Amino acid sequence: MPFKAKNGLLAIIIVLSTLSMAYAQGEIAPLKQYSINEIRQLSAQKPKKLVIDVYTDWCTWCKKMDKTTYQNEGIIQQINEDFYFVKLNAETRDSIFFDNKIFTFQNKYKANEFAVALLNGQMSYPSTVFLDEKLGLLTVVPGYLTPKDLSPILKYFGKDFHLKMKWDEFIKTNSEK
Repeated sequence: MPFKAKNGLLAIIIVLSTLSMAYAQGEIAPLKQYSINEIRQLSAQKPKKLVIDVYTDWCTWCKKMDKTTYQNEGIIQQINEDFYFVKLNAETRDSIFFDNKIFTFQNKYKANEFAVALLNGQMSYPSTVFLDEKLGLLTVVPGYLTPKDLSPILKYFGKDFHLKMKWDEFIKTNSEK
């Protein structure tokens, strides 16, 4: 009897190991997230553009974008390959040091002045901010973005099409038919 129990246990271990390996192989790679504080050092070592997801804790569309768009395998792959990704709570009361300046919470906007600066005072959540490798503003896209909405924008900036053509031309030549 002990021999059969050991064989049964061994069989269960083999099945569980096989299932866990199969699951791991099909698992989506996580979206790599960085803090604002890490960006300066990372950019100095390996320059990349930035995607900054400006959100608030109370924003329903922000949460939906987290659960859908930022969980999409294609979006994760595009961002991880071409960008550094930062989530910025616009209402953080923490001081943020960026580009040799300290940004603090501003009661006037009920937001951190870093978010105010990124969004040019147009406080809309969620907003997706794109910065170039030198941390200069490329564009701000306000509102909820589906994976289908975000993917061409990531391609446009991530693959440097913005240096070669206007957005309208890019969309015409890169639209799916």
